[in-house]
Amino acid sequence: MRYTEKEAAEAEALRLREEVESLRRQLEQHKKQTPHTTAGWRPSSATIWGLGLLVTVLIVVAFFAGYVPLRARDALVRDEAAEQARALPRVEVIRVGRASGLSDLELPGNIQAITEAPILARADGYLAKRLVDIGDRVQAGQTLAEIAAPELDEQVRQAQAALQQSHSALDQAQANLEQGKANREIARVTAERWASVVARGGVSKQENDQYQAQYKAQIAAVDSLEKAVAAQRGNIAQAEANLAHIEEVRSYRIVKAPFAGVITQRNLDTGALVNGGNTLLYRIAQTGTLRTYINVPQTNASSIRVGQPAHLTVSNLPGREFTGAVARTASALDPASRTMLVEIQVPNTDGALLPGMYAQVELSNARSSAPILVPGDALQVNADGTRVALLRPGNTVHFQEIEVGRDYGDKLEVLSGLSDGDTIVPRPSDAVREGTKVEPVLAQEPAAAPGRK
Repeated sequence: MRYTEKEAAEAEALRLREEVESLRRQLEQHKKQTPHTTAGWRPSSATIWGLGLLVTVLIVVAFFAGYVPLRARDALVRDEAAEQARALPRVEVIRVGRASGLSDLELPGNIQAITEAPILARADGYLAKRLVDIGDRVQAGQTLAEIAAPELDEQVRQAQAALQQSHSALDQAQANLEQGKANREIARVTAERWASVVARGGVSKQENDQYQAQYKAQIAAVDSLEKAVAAQRGNIAQAEANLAHIEEVRSYRIVKAPFAGVITQRNLDTGALVNGGNTLLYRIAQTGTLRTYINVPQTNASSIRVGQPAHLTVSNLPGREFTGAVARTASALDPASRTMLVEIQVPNTDGALLPGMYAQVELSNARSSAPILVPGDALQVNADGTRVALLRPGNTVHFQEIEVGRDYGDKLEVLSGLSDGDTIVPRPSDAVREGTKVEPVLAQEPAAAPGRK
């Protein structure tokens, strides 16, 4: 509790009076204890004057020791309070600027093999040999498994027998054709002789007509035999094609790798029954080059081009960065997500990357109009809209309404409402109000520090 000047002086005077009374009582008590020596003693005027001077000195000393410092301290406190009342509030400000002209877009991506295919059985039978397993690297045309198919062997023998029968039938048809040609030649000679004889009147015309008709019949017979030979040749071609088909199917008993890669799945063991076209034996993938798919937002889709460099990082390989390039784009946006599918191909010569990994992909591209950036905590969102505390000329505060673009977490894009070089209050306190005049203090870190966006 703070005393006033008057109360402090009265308290000091009271204390001094109490000290004087205490000294007087001690003197009287001393007189009573020594009556033989003090009975006739009376203080002289000098003693009285000395005591009075002592009391006065004590009062003056107490005054200067208590009251004067107290008053000085009170005046100092009043001056400080008045100075604080007159002083402007000090606030930290920053100058906003545009982001870097080089935009770094970072998106999640899924790594997949450049080529991946399931290997199914093409022949019915059972798995006789399994020569590779998951994780094995194979070359194109390498034998992966063998299928035992006795039914196919029997079908091959039947097709060979049918082909042999077709050849025998062709031989017989050709023999019949030769015989038919011989009969036609005899009929021709006979018909010509009868024609010359009937012209001389040696035989009747009816007999001549009979031989002429026989000749024509032989001609028709030869034509029929020639067509029979052609039909037998067609049967042979059919039998040969059937045999080739069965032998081709039988060749599928040897399962081979369609391309060089790694076996990522093995589905059956030796002895398992397989059905042609339905049973999955292996799954093979090419991992020398991998492709990564990312979904680029609409705002960045127009800046993606084929051949653009890309950098990949994966969480389980810290410190490593893989370089690739954009191979192709969908050239259209997905109506559900408003994103464009982009494929990035990445060389994987050492096999460090695996299909199915989750990666972070960074794409760099130049942009013509870099956006203005402000700190995320500079934003004030209320019923009046989205605003920032803008410092006007004269160091007065104005809450400027802005339009916000993309959110980068610690920073935000400003599409309208601010200009490059404007000064704002990044973290306005309750003392910062509309029209308040402040004393600005420039912050150390600029709002538009370059970085990855």
